[in-house]
Amino acid sequence: MALSYKARRRWSLVILLVGLPLYIGVAVWVVTLFDRPAFWVEILIYVGLGIVWAIPFKFIFKGIGQADPDQRD
Repeated sequence: MALSYKARRRWSLVILLVGLPLYIGVAVWVVTLFDRPAFWVEILIYVGLGIVWAIPFKFIFKGIGQADPDQRD
């Protein structure tokens, strides 16, 4: 089931406005589970969580910055 361009744009906005703040909260919470790890470990945790967060939504964000392919000129 493929989403239309407009639906993908709307979902991408919802994901960025709701999902990104939730990701930030979870990332900070995960880092606080450890007793202030080394700087490089903390960076690795944030990068790892960022990749894990972004992969499921890759198909929604793909091509959103381009013109609507379904729109006729």
